Amino acid sequence: MNLNDYLEAVVDESTFLAFVEALADDRRVADHTAADAAGEVQNGWENDSIQDFLEAAHAWAQDSAFGVKQGLASASPWKKFAVFLYCGKIYE
Repeated sequence: MNLNDYLEAVVDESTFLAFVEALADDRRVADHTAADAAGEVQNGWENDSIQDFLEAAHAWAQDSAFGVKQGLASASPWKKFAVFLYCGKIYE
């Protein structure tokens, strides 16, 4: 499974923890992957520091009303928090 598969599968505590493990593995790969000519790591990590990661996740939560604007209004809290963490990776 890839990281997006783990994210889509989140419905409860155990699937959330599986996603978190996959996200950590994804970051480990990014840490050991050479950047391209533009200095970008290929697997999509936009935020390198924990501060940038948390600020990006927070910005996504504010901009999307914690996912409501993206169709997550009825999603479980586990799914919402998984998306929050995922957006720490990708949100600029």
